[in-house]
Amino acid sequence: MESTASVQDARQSIREEVRRLCQDFPDRYWQDVDKHEKYPQEFVDALTESGYLAALIPEEYGGAGLGMTEASIILEEINRSGGNSAVCHAQMYTMGTLLRHGSEEQKGRYLPAIAQGKLRLQAFAVTEPNAGSETTRIETRAVRKGDRYIVNGQKIFISRARYSDLMLLLARTTPYEELKDKTQGLSVFLVDMREVKKGLDIQPLDIMVNHHTTTVFFEDMEVPVENRIGEEGKGFRYIIDGWNAERILVASESIGDGRWFVDRASKYATNRVVFGRPIGTNQGIQFPIAKAYAHVEAADLMRFAAASKFDRGEKCGAEANMAKLLASEAAWEAADVCMSTYGGYGFARDYDIERKFRETRLLVAAPVSNNMVLAFLGQNVLGMPRSY
Repeated sequence: MESTASVQDARQSIREEVRRLCQDFPDRYWQDVDKHEKYPQEFVDALTESGYLAALIPEEYGGAGLGMTEASIILEEINRSGGNSAVCHAQMYTMGTLLRHGSEEQKGRYLPAIAQGKLRLQAFAVTEPNAGSETTRIETRAVRKGDRYIVNGQKIFISRARYSDLMLLLARTTPYEELKDKTQGLSVFLVDMREVKKGLDIQPLDIMVNHHTTTVFFEDMEVPVENRIGEEGKGFRYIIDGWNAERILVASESIGDGRWFVDRASKYATNRVVFGRPIGTNQGIQFPIAKAYAHVEAADLMRFAAASKFDRGEKCGAEANMAKLLASEAAWEAADVCMSTYGGYGFARDYDIERKFRETRLLVAAPVSNNMVLAFLGQNVLGMPRSY
């Protein structure tokens, strides 16, 4: 068993290595990607080559074999360096479902190629136009016919589908009205989009952040039975493992964003001179930055508590949700403070504040609304009546 000191040293080494990697992708790189709505393929390739994009894939399949804690540090440092780890984070959080519930054949077939960068798993298809937060009401149907499932329906807000070879898809295999337990009747499929002959239509969705978000239409799309993950009808429970990972990783991205904003704001407040003195000498400027810093650091503690529980295989739904809630709100507070500190310059694209401002605001609402996090905590942790 490794000592605490050696574990901390290894994690610090990861931080430093990711920072060095990100130095090759400075502000002007991300500004250009955002301005022209490009996919940052060069960055994704570099992260893949470093092995860090395969952080959660076990060594036996060619991955780094790291834990959720280390994976969260990787994404945090990308965002703290001014980048946007959302361009590739799905490859990490989908591992919660695939590793825990995929068959040995499925893992052997896909994971080595994903680790090597030969296959891309960047699309996670759950949300639908008529079923946002109410996942148990999704309508996309997968009907079994022999050795195939025939899929019909629509998904929305699916990021990076055009830049992925594989899609993790949640679809209904039993009609909702036939179920007593409404969490049953959903199944998870690993769709190899390279092999789909017809019935898959991916359309871009114009939104305020450059996440290559799409609407996905299925019309009699065929998926082999062997691409179903786990048992039929158990998919909702399987997908929850992916959700907890997703919340922890998104919390980590928020912490990276928060620290980026605090760094930028404190430096600007120290160097910007107005009326003969740095604006940071004014408590109205200094105190909000200090308060935002305190909130980001506090959220960081919950992130590590959630990630540690996940790594130990313990239930971590409460901690993962609280980490996402606290980190996203702290990052948004830091973003707002930073924008106010910069004043008019904060709106100038060359300063990068407005880009990160947009990216950070998304994480308050996605991948789960913070109001839904509060509802979960109130009902499932505190035992209060359902509020919706």
